[in-house]
Amino acid sequence: MDAAPAAVQERLYQQAMAAHAPAIARLAHAVERNPDRARDLEQDIHLALWRSLSGFAGRSALSTFVYRVAHNVAASHVARDARGTKGVALEDVADLPAADDPEGTAGTTQLLARIHALIAALRQPDRSVMLLHLEGLDAAAIGAVTGLSANHVAVKLHRIRTMLARHFASGDPR
Repeated sequence: MDAAPAAVQERLYQQAMAAHAPAIARLAHAVERNPDRARDLEQDIHLALWRSLSGFAGRSALSTFVYRVAHNVAASHVARDARGTKGVALEDVADLPAADDPEGTAGTTQLLARIHALIAALRQPDRSVMLLHLEGLDAAAIGAVTGLSANHVAVKLHRIRTMLARHFASGDPR
């Protein structure tokens, strides 16, 4: 299929939304903490996806195409907003302050909030790699979305998981 006519574009969009709308929403809310701005980002992703589906040629899986568009829109959003703000390098995340009360953070909600805060503090592409991994994509699919090799993705995932494990091990973030 070279270019999608309007009916095919509509079908592809409906198919993509049925399968990936929750993931797009999670990505938007992970990238943008302000709920209103997250909804705007989500709408921007949907619009970009709709527009880009007219050129979908089927050379990749629809899911890869959807994640690639979502990743690109989210990365552009982050780049626009980050002009004066710096992320934290993966190596420096272990230096972030630990919770005051390690026993009190054992609750699932607090633990997830800490994990999300650590992930949100990562620089691109580490943040994107981890978010896509949490969506269930394997290293090859993440590589197709981000433009990294599958081996590079696997190395990044290992380093991020190691950093998270060190951060949560025995209350000592190192």
